[in-house]
Amino acid sequence: MKAFIFPGQGCQKEGMGKELYEYFPETREFFEKANDFLGHRITDVMFHGSELELMETRNTQPAVFLYEVVLAMTQKEMYPDVVAGHSLGEFAALVVNGCLSFEDGLNLVLNRALIAQKVCEKYETAMGAVIGFPDEYVEKRLQEISNESGEPIYFANYNGPGQVVITGSKKGIKIACKAFKAEGAKKAIPLAIGGSFHSPYMEEARVELGKIIEETKFRKPLVPIYQCVDGKRHEDPVEIKNNLIYHITNPVRWTDMVKNMKNDGITEYYEVGTDDTLQKIVARMCPTDKISSLWDIPTYNSIKSLKIE
Repeated sequence: MKAFIFPGQGCQKEGMGKELYEYFPETREFFEKANDFLGHRITDVMFHGSELELMETRNTQPAVFLYEVVLAMTQKEMYPDVVAGHSLGEFAALVVNGCLSFEDGLNLVLNRALIAQKVCEKYETAMGAVIGFPDEYVEKRLQEISNESGEPIYFANYNGPGQVVITGSKKGIKIACKAFKAEGAKKAIPLAIGGSFHSPYMEEARVELGKIIEETKFRKPLVPIYQCVDGKRHEDPVEIKNNLIYHITNPVRWTDMVKNMKNDGITEYYEVGTDDTLQKIVARMCPTDKISSLWDIPTYNSIKSLKIE
């Protein structure tokens, strides 16, 4: 059984999507719909823009979402048995499995970006990566460090055994990273992300975005999705909608998502993105399974070696 896995924010790259637009004419409808909906040519930013332009709030999340949806819908060799998305990637997964329309998915992603940005600007918050400790140890120490320092610190992403992302106040993340480094972490560093995604800091965003999600039509999906909020498999559109409402304030349980997919018989994982971020994580957890990029399947062989000027 096959899973399509969709990475989140951070996989954006200069020139992303240009090959798809040039060599697959059927994709142009999606790209142009996005341009019209967003009110500016996101394709110009994706194909020709600088890294700084791609990092702008109104561009980053829509660009990643658009690229992933188009890439998944372009290939003709296979269709997934299940889908799963890491953070932002969950929105692309919900379009690909038919639960959301393309336009509704794009609308939610744009609003998610803009609403979250407003909240980020209100608080001095940050995120950090901690590698080399069991999740349980990090959870325990986060609570202790938070209590000792008086700074709010939370778990943001359970990315894989021994690989997590923490979030909270900017001061709290600095204190926590320094403590974990002193305790022997392989890596404990603040990330170049302004904000505290997947934490209680996003409660205002959850309420505002939740109203938009509530008004959005969710259909019966063609294949199940494993969702970030609980890591479990879902097919009921009401459950999926409710989980998505709490998506932005709850940690991403990617470790549980992969474990549950493996327990349910998934043996092939195809990353729908620009790089191998999720492939590396899944490979460590499922060393005997087939793990690759969607770009590795025959549909794309004819353009993989071509350079578009």
